[in-house]
Amino acid sequence: MKVVYICIGSACHLKGTHQVIEIFKKLIETYHLEDRLELKAAFCTGHCTEAVAVQKWDGSILSANKENAEAIFISEILPDL
Repeated sequence: MKVVYICIGSACHLKGTHQVIEIFKKLIETYHLEDRLELKAAFCTGHCTEAVAVQKWDGSILSANKENAEAIFISEILPDL
């Protein structure tokens, strides 16, 4: 199972972490990935100026938000599963 960490630190929280998490959760259900992908919270990934930070198994995805979260999931996470 692969894991995606989404930062819930102060800067990311203020920039919409909750919305990104909810979008990712919905997409995991939509694509039936519950047994292949797990979301976890990370307190801080060290990319506060580029919030919301998402850490996946092979690198970071920075500046996620509610407008681009679905596109990020489809282009950066889905192909590697």
